[in-house]
Amino acid sequence: MIAGMAQQAAAMHVARIRSGYTDKQGRRRDYESRYLRRTYRDGGKVRHETLANLSGLPEQVVDAIEAALKGTALVPAAEAVTITASVPHGHVAAVHAMAVKLGLPALLGPPCRERDLALALIISRVTAPASKLSTVRWWAGTTLGTDLGAAAASTDQVYAAMDWLERRQDAIEAKLAARHLGPEPNPARMALFDLSSSWLEGTHCPLAARGYSRDGKKGKLQIEYGLLTDPAGRPVAIRVFPGNTGDPAAFTEIVTVVREKFGLTKMVMAGDRGMITSARIQALNQLEDGTEREDAYGWITALRAPAIRKLMAGDGPLQMSLFGQQNLAEITSPDYPGERLIACRNPVLAADRARTRSELLAATEKLLAPIIARVQAGRLTGAGAIGVETGKVISKYKTSKHFDITITGTSLTVTRKQAQIDDEAALDGFYVLRTPIPARQLDAPGVVTACKNLKYVERDFRHIKADDLDLRPIWHRLEDRVKAHVLICMLACYLTWHLRRAWAPLTFTDEEPPTASNPVAPASRSAAAHAKASRQHDETGRPYRSFHGLLDHLATLPRNQVRFAGATATIPMLTEPTTDQREAFHLIGAPIPLTLK
Repeated sequence: MIAGMAQQAAAMHVARIRSGYTDKQGRRRDYESRYLRRTYRDGGKVRHETLANLSGLPEQVVDAIEAALKGTALVPAAEAVTITASVPHGHVAAVHAMAVKLGLPALLGPPCRERDLALALIISRVTAPASKLSTVRWWAGTTLGTDLGAAAASTDQVYAAMDWLERRQDAIEAKLAARHLGPEPNPARMALFDLSSSWLEGTHCPLAARGYSRDGKKGKLQIEYGLLTDPAGRPVAIRVFPGNTGDPAAFTEIVTVVREKFGLTKMVMAGDRGMITSARIQALNQLEDGTEREDAYGWITALRAPAIRKLMAGDGPLQMSLFGQQNLAEITSPDYPGERLIACRNPVLAADRARTRSELLAATEKLLAPIIARVQAGRLTGAGAIGVETGKVISKYKTSKHFDITITGTSLTVTRKQAQIDDEAALDGFYVLRTPIPARQLDAPGVVTACKNLKYVERDFRHIKADDLDLRPIWHRLEDRVKAHVLICMLACYLTWHLRRAWAPLTFTDEEPPTASNPVAPASRSAAAHAKASRQHDETGRPYRSFHGLLDHLATLPRNQVRFAGATATIPMLTEPTTDQREAFHLIGAPIPLTLK
């Protein structure tokens, strides 16, 4: 009997019969009837027996019955698929895809274990900047560690990869220089250079020294590093110096690198005031015997305040009358033979500096008022004690140079040096650029634009030090490891530079910043950028994100290890990407990869 039932069940099937009719109004009505039937032979004929009408059951129930009759083993939905692991993938996959598009792996060197680890360090610096030891632990929780073989790396292997990368620095930067500073990609032959610093934790690094801290980190040893970029601020090379290195010495070093190691001639180097000094200018294009070099370099820099004041003195060439109808004028001076001087006056900057000075002077006087009151009341006496209390506050706002301070055993008098204040105010909004580049090669507005483009290097420093890559503080002790750490941050900045541009439509980045018709005027944002900031989302309602906000969103795209019911092996599968995640990969011209290699 059991065998007969099994035979009967095996002959069952679901019959789907489609039919329809046209009603009196001429409308077509179509429907489907579903029956559970048994097929059997009666003599030589095949007959169908209807066992049940399934038309009233939900579609999914009918489908399940049909699948079971065909021999498919049905399991509860919760047991059909098991996700055995889910690892963040989208953020590292996107940064890796951009690295591959830029040819970064080949740029680093030939394929090897060290190259994979160095690339993993660079990508990690973009996605999750942290110390090397923290990064090694982080690798185990991302597909970056699995796919590049970094998850099993020891700290010794990571340090070996850093040493390998540092030895290849000259070769890597030479390729970047050819790519971005060569005659074809950079017909203006322009390069930007600036110097910054960061502090170290520890006291045994040979590069560590006390110097002027651009981070305002007093009491810490530091290093200096100079960044070389193309005119758009794309990082090309970086050099690390002891923490007490001056700007001129760093400039001399980078010129030697560009000229001798990169083999670039007839370059124009733009640097900040104090970096390209008269002594450096004289040495820039002279050989050891004092003759002029054939591969002479041009330069653009700015004059310091005393030099500007000298140009304005008496009947000097720099007079306010030059700026009646314009804010830019080209002048000459016998003090600068063979050079062009481009004088600029920014009235907006002048007003801002005047207001700031006035506020700081008032704030200093407010701090000094209680001390003066205590002296007058006899609660603070003695020249030494009064001087100590005054010294605690007089330099807080860096305005002490503008005050005359007279201290006796019983009195404290503070007055403004109004003549000196007026003398400084006369320079508000003025700056003067100097260059030997002829006007036929670069006109006056072009000189101003080139010098103001140093803001791109400052932006890169912000990204390297704090905003994106968290270079500081530095924990390494060995000189080569410090250089490798800074190089990793520079290469990560190179990646970030391209990612920010590619992802501009998804972020608050200004996609098309307006070209200023007046290079002296303050920079402005486009109307589209203002609209992004005010609306916070595009026309379709998709939100704009910050650069790191987009990386965080990409990190929510995991790679899952999936095991199906009845199977022992697992297969990798990606979660369904969101619209923004798909668009992020589309903007960098890459499909969403299942694996990085």
